Amino acid sequence: MKKKIAILGSTGSIGKSTLEVIKKDKNNFDVVLLTANNNYKQLIKQAKEFKAKNVLIKNNKFYLKVKKSLKNTKVYFGDVSIKKIVNKRLDYTMSAVVGLAGLQPTIDAVKISKTVAIANKEAIICGWDILSQLIKKYKTEFVPVDSEHFSIMELTKGLSNDKVEEIIITASGGPFLNSSINKLKKIKPEQAIKHPNWKMGKKISVDSATLMNKVFEVIEAHKLFNFHKSKYKIMIHPQSYVHSIIRFKNGLTKMILYDTDMKIPISNTIYKNSIFKKNNIKINDLNNLNFQTINPNNFPSIKLLNKCFNLGPSTPIIVNAANEVLVDLFLKRKINFLDIVKTINKILKGKNFRKYAKMKPKSLKDIKIADNWARLKTINMCVR
Repeated sequence: MKKKIAILGSTGSIGKSTLEVIKKDKNNFDVVLLTANNNYKQLIKQAKEFKAKNVLIKNNKFYLKVKKSLKNTKVYFGDVSIKKIVNKRLDYTMSAVVGLAGLQPTIDAVKISKTVAIANKEAIICGWDILSQLIKKYKTEFVPVDSEHFSIMELTKGLSNDKVEEIIITASGGPFLNSSINKLKKIKPEQAIKHPNWKMGKKISVDSATLMNKVFEVIEAHKLFNFHKSKYKIMIHPQSYVHSIIRFKNGLTKMILYDTDMKIPISNTIYKNSIFKKNNIKINDLNNLNFQTINPNNFPSIKLLNKCFNLGPSTPIIVNAANEVLVDLFLKRKINFLDIVKTINKILKGKNFRKYAKMKPKSLKDIKIADNWARLKTINMCVR
């Protein structure tokens, strides 16, 4: 029987990688739904190649173009819930919509899928209290595909907090690892999106350059796994082959290594025993692995981690929202690279922050209240 699969955010890097994984075996998959925000040309191409039953284009101005091009596919647009599109339980859903916009689709996916693979940090950072309850209610398998969290999951299956000494999440350091502060002041968007090891979207590439992605990854890991927040550490590993390191209290240390290719964790979540055979790590690569501590002067974002944990339950929501706005402004050349973290720190010290940070979100509405405040506050601080 064919596996019923949906890919939310199919035109992004994770979505494309997911389709690549099933491409050689696509006769065994029924692609029920593909979704995209603006990239209608890529969506049309994907729908034709994989014979998708349904597509959703978020931006309604592209609806007619998609509709005319796909005669044998049902086409939807706007904010329609995927539950209204899919009427049978899915075997697998990849949730790869970028930003907080991915939370509602992820909530819907949990309700109609046997397995949800998550590649959206923001959904977990902002909405884990909601998601975790639904995961239990609908008995949905929820698996991370970010390389760090996939590796932590594989290394700690069945282990309790008292068995683990330390969990190290690695960071490449991005394109500016050894750059001086003076150089960082002059960074341009085209430089920031050139990650040395991974092929990623613009937003996550900038987050990697500032190391904000690692701040979010630690928060995400703390929510996904039952380990105390004090156990998590971040370490620079420029080669990006080692994705996480676990120190156990029995004296053992384990790590997972694999190529810088997201198709590896994705294929493992789809097939369980992966059919993905690529392994390009050579002996010389292993001989040249190195690790180093983070210099907070070069990566001041690291100091935000304790603030996210200690200044109130909605602090991560506020930081995430502000960061999304600031990265967009940087990519549009309206602020400087170093302004991203500087502005977030100003917001955390500013008027009314405590009021919103102390809110404990119990619904999507609560999350949006904190998120909307942070976005408006950020825009007002930067655009005058």
